[in-house]
Amino acid sequence: MIKEIRSYNRIEQYDEETTTILAENYKSIIANLGENVNREGLQKTPERAAKAMQYLTHGYGLDPLEILKSALFTEDHKQMIVVKDIEVYSMCEHHMLPFFGKAHVAYIPNGKIVGLSKIPRIVDAFARRMQVQERLTDEIKNCIQDALEPLGVAVVIEAQHMCMCMRGIQKQNSVTTTSSFNGAFEKNKTRKEFISLVSNKLS
Repeated sequence: MIKEIRSYNRIEQYDEETTTILAENYKSIIANLGENVNREGLQKTPERAAKAMQYLTHGYGLDPLEILKSALFTEDHKQMIVVKDIEVYSMCEHHMLPFFGKAHVAYIPNGKIVGLSKIPRIVDAFARRMQVQERLTDEIKNCIQDALEPLGVAVVIEAQHMCMCMRGIQKQNSVTTTSSFNGAFEKNKTRKEFISLVSNKLS
């Protein structure tokens, strides 16, 4: 697993034992697909794939709740705070193919705010795991709720899934949108305000 320093900045260090085990498995997979693992272009592919997979799933080594708690501030602000167009890259747990898109996150403070950079960080921490989009949406919302205890949280994710574009039904332009709301955002007026603020990015 990729090691993380306490400031949550990723560093390019990989566990040697994990890399070796994964590389051997990738080598077997490539061979069983009918390829020659010894030809020039594939000789280092198992190791590269092993490191890539560790990076794509490095969210397992992060604690999203602690990331948020590391930058909480007392502030008497009662209006909606929105962070939109957060890039999302994740791995579908059903076919181990990527899905990617944008997340839009909002909360209404109740005496505490969080450093704005921490919201994209927790989105990434949850996304860099084996996921389904529905659970990812809920996990982001629940983490913000647990850390800040705000008046409400709203999360919308829109993403394209390679398991739909590259295989199966093969619909290249399909976009999946998921949402999760609680507290004040369960009221239609508040929810509409949030949607209007990000509507230029939502279909």
